[in-house]
Order: sequence, then structure tokens, then C-alpha cells
Amino acid sequence: MPQQVVKQRSRGFICVNAHPRGCDRNVVHQIQEVRNMGCVEGDFGIRNVLVIGSSTGYGLATRIVTAWGLGCRTLGVFLEKPPAGRRTASAGYYNSVAFHRAAEGEEKWARSINGDAFSDDVKHEVSRVAASEMGKIDLVVYSLAAPKRTNPRTGTTHNSYLKTIGDPYTGKTVDLATSRVTTATVDPAIQQEIDDTIAVMGGEDWRWWIDRLLEDGLLAEGARTIAYSYYGPELTWPIYRDGTIGAAKAHLKETADSLHERLQRTVGGSAWLSVNAAVVTQASVAIPVVPLYMSILFRLMDQRGIQEDCIHQMHRLFFDQLLRSDGPATDGDRLIRIDDLEMRVDVQEEVARLWPLVDTESLTDLTDYDFYKARFNSLFGFGNGEVDYDEPVETEIFL
Repeated sequence: MPQQVVKQRSRGFICVNAHPRGCDRNVVHQIQEVRNMGCVEGDFGIRNVLVIGSSTGYGLATRIVTAWGLGCRTLGVFLEKPPAGRRTASAGYYNSVAFHRAAEGEEKWARSINGDAFSDDVKHEVSRVAASEMGKIDLVVYSLAAPKRTNPRTGTTHNSYLKTIGDPYTGKTVDLATSRVTTATVDPAIQQEIDDTIAVMGGEDWRWWIDRLLEDGLLAEGARTIAYSYYGPELTWPIYRDGTIGAAKAHLKETADSLHERLQRTVGGSAWLSVNAAVVTQASVAIPVVPLYMSILFRLMDQRGIQEDCIHQMHRLFFDQLLRSDGPATDGDRLIRIDDLEMRVDVQEEVARLWPLVDTESLTDLTDYDFYKARFNSLFGFGNGEVDYDEPVETEIFL
């Protein structure tokens, strides 16, 4: 197969390509991290796992933890671009190729469906694969992140909006393209934009997945489902709690509670919302406040020896929470708080102290901005010390 040298290409703060070998190394590293943290054998009520949104971030980490940490059979759903000529595949596609390569090498059962998880066609295909090859599902993980959604019942396409509700908000941030600390203003949303964001990021599609699996008789007795969210500290509340995204998160929480009641009645199961800690994603780079907040946060957590990435958080979620015989520990709102280390009082007090002091000149002294940038680059397979980026690689590799 033809090979090419792949150098990182960006458009503003958006990375537009991915490195297949770097993505492979990232997946292999996460698998090894699970082995290092510990694996278990036995019947914990989780054998067959469906991960909706399984190609990057928390979804990918969930799939790795359940496959290698618990020995589960996993079915993953994602929407990723395969390679085409000299155009590389998306990072999530290469991650999934790497996951399957590793799973096949160790004879682990794994299937993937590359398609629009919001669509009825993909839900039908998942039901077909589960019924014919996998068996009843013990755990459904909803880790979907998408900028828009076409409702298959109405044909309407909804876009999500990063806006406030009520008044505009202006806050500090760091521009990845220039590495300068600047200010950015987020405008208030109209009601239609709030409704559209809820339609994309709220719980309706999660509910429809559970409806479909129940109707098809594909949820095992005691089946569980869990979705992921992020709340953040007060510093980020104008964006994450009080804006359009916050409205969607509130809807997701309401969905978790109603699904919990339904699963209790039907299969003796449960539904949970896990509030995870801040991690670097492609989307987070564009959100005012967040890149600068994370740059400060990562420095403080590293100093305290409590820095975690997706794989460590998901290992804690499963081993410390979901495998508990008495069920996961929750707060007063029935939320599983995997963001507990980020939200420690000593960490957040120091973030608040440093926040007004950080400007362009003090950025590298008061934050771990370089680490933030490295995390961002690694999302796409770049900056890995095990990879020679001057060496040609095969980019046309397929699932």
C-alpha cells in the first residue's frame, strides 16, 4: 500500500488530520494502563457492553476498561471518517482500528458499527448484531458527543449552540492558535437555540436507545445504563451550568432519573449519570474560559499527584463504583461524581487565586499550558515520543 509522511495540519484551533501510528500508540498505551491498574475475573453482572460513542475520549476509555479490565464483549457505535486517498481518516477511526487490532490479537469479541447513532437504521443494526452474535446487553453506555442531530421521526436537523441564557458573558481564555490570553464574549440564546441544543445534547436519543433495546428484548435482567456529563466549578458555570449546554445537561439528568424508574420496573435494572472530570477534547478548545481553566487545573493536579486522564477515570468509575455490590456511591442528586479530585476544595481555591493573575506573559509560569497543548495534539496521534513523524506511514487502513 502507498505510504505518506503525515504532519499535523490545523485550521485555526481545529486539527484537520490524524496520524494512524500515533493513534495506535495511544490505544496501546491505554490498554497497558488498564493492565497496570488491575484487571478482574469473575461474574460482576457485566458481560455484554454496548458503548454508544466509542471512538474517542471517555467512550473509547470505557470500551478499553470493560474489554481488558473486565473481560467484556463490546459493541461500539461511532460516526468517523475512513481514509480516502491521501486524506487521512479521523482520529476516532484510527483509534477504532487500533482497538480492533489489539482485541483480535487477544481473541476478544468486539464489533463496531460506523454510522449515525441518532438514526433508526443504526439502532436497528445494533439490535441485529446483538440478537444474532452477542446476546442480551448488560450495560449500555451513552457517551455521544455531536454538534448536530437529525431527528429520525421528524426529519428536522437540530444544531447545538454554545450560548448563555439571559445575559451575555465575557471571560478570559487562551487562544491555542496564538497562545495568547484574551477575552471572549458568549452571546445569549433565543429559545429556539436552547431547544435545539437540548435536542442534540439532552437525553431524548438516550431514551430512544433504551426504548428500542427493551422493545427488542435485548436488555438482560438487571441491565444498567450510564451517560456521561461534566459540571465543572463555579468559574465555568456561565457556560456549563447556566447556558444552553447546562439546559441540555439538566435534561440528561432528568432522563437518567426517569430511565432508572423504568428499568427498575421492567428488568430490575438502573440508570445513572456520571459527572466526569475535565479532559481535553476538540470541542473544549473552542469554549471560552475552558482551555485556560484546564491549563491551571492540570498544573495543580499534577503538583498534588492526582492528575487523571480518561482511562484512569473510567477505571475508577467501574472498579470503585459500578462493581460495588451495593451499587455506586452518589451525591444528593443521585450523581456519580468521578470529578471528585478536580473539585477538591484545595484545588479549586488555588484555581480561584491564580485565575486573575494569569495573562499572556505569565501563562507558562502559572499554568501547565504546554501540557494542555500536548494533550490536544495527542488526540490526533501527534506528539507521541514513540513515533517518528518524518517516517512515511500507511494511512489507508480500514476496519
